[in-house]
Amino acid sequence: MNVNYKLTGSELVSHLKDTRKRTLELIDDLSDEQFTVHLLEIVNPFLWEIGHVAFFYDAFALCQLDKTEPIIENADELYDSFQVMHDDRWSLKLPNREETLDYMEKVQNRLIERLESHEPDARETYLYLLSIIHEDMHCEAFTYMRQTLEYSRPRLSLENNGKNVSFNAGPLPGDVEIPGEMFRLGATPDAGFVFDNEKWGHMVEVPSFKIARGQVTNGEFAEFVDAGGYEEDGYWSYSGRVWLSNSEAKHPVYWQREGNQWLVRYFDTYYPIKEYAPIIHVNWYEAEAYSNWANRRLPTEAEWELAASAEPLESGLGIKENNRIYPWKGAVSSEFANIDFTSMGSVDVGAYPLGESAFGCRQMIGNVWEWTSSAFYPYPGYIVDHPYKEYSAPWFGYRKVLRGGSWATSSRLIRNSYRNFFLPDRRDIFAGFRTCAK
Repeated sequence: MNVNYKLTGSELVSHLKDTRKRTLELIDDLSDEQFTVHLLEIVNPFLWEIGHVAFFYDAFALCQLDKTEPIIENADELYDSFQVMHDDRWSLKLPNREETLDYMEKVQNRLIERLESHEPDARETYLYLLSIIHEDMHCEAFTYMRQTLEYSRPRLSLENNGKNVSFNAGPLPGDVEIPGEMFRLGATPDAGFVFDNEKWGHMVEVPSFKIARGQVTNGEFAEFVDAGGYEEDGYWSYSGRVWLSNSEAKHPVYWQREGNQWLVRYFDTYYPIKEYAPIIHVNWYEAEAYSNWANRRLPTEAEWELAASAEPLESGLGIKENNRIYPWKGAVSSEFANIDFTSMGSVDVGAYPLGESAFGCRQMIGNVWEWTSSAFYPYPGYIVDHPYKEYSAPWFGYRKVLRGGSWATSSRLIRNSYRNFFLPDRRDIFAGFRTCAK
């Protein structure tokens, strides 16, 4: 926690209201039947998940700051994700929909009342932001849950609609060369809000490499599929072949062949794939296999962060030591990145030229999460000092790192140093990839 990083009470209230508005818009149109959903390994019942969001604020903000118990008796037995096993969430005697929404409102009202009584210090700021960003993460999860379950497209009242950006901007071929250098990987203590797994920035040596300016497109991935990429064992690792055999996958999960063209399901409707939009909803094994087929490779997370955040020396023979927070200079906005639900979907890889990194890589923030080759491990000197002790530590070693965020990622969350992490078989998340030259 940065002891000097504080937001005002009014700023935090604004963030609280903003993420809650998004949550409610993502669930309000769902029927009670849709709220319960059928048992699937990759989703939660909506009813449980919104209660969990409220409980997180209750447990990690109110209870921590006011030394109180949760508003609902035995709330941890209902909503603590580390006490309540996934499959048990369908059989719990949960409060009904109206009662759960009332719980959300009561917790938020208490949080706002606290902020109206005094100005928060750094610890309060951190706990509030932890809870707010946790809800932002669930907003993205609610969105890909709707996609998974073939629910209708969510209808959101978007203030930042990217009206000054051309989404149909075409391809972005070619690589950029990044010079080899000692590079600081990770967040620095003077950063604002960061998670434990970003701590702390440390020097790593990265040999020179070439990385694609843009993400792999639907059109490019279709060539791999049409060439029999899912049938050729040689492109797949051993673990990938096991997944391929068990899943019986023949193409990306939401693709469907119709005549001589590929269609993709977007929520509950099929459309022709957008040739120059990035491939999305592919897992790590699929990204690895495509890269092998194309005689390319996935970047390491250090390479990815270097390409996103470093600035070249004026001589072009090295990099400056300082790292950018975002690929571009300045604050985050919808002019630079496809985030915050701006486009309600992925856009052409050639869009958002203002968001290029100093080396010329585009959309390293937003559009789709990008798989890297790196397994999720702690940085040197990692200690469990985070209020949410289970955020990172239980997952080290067998998940893969993703970088950059998607169109449904909150700008409050994302930055160059942010590390996402999922099992390599997950296809439901808004993930694609870019490649490096071998």
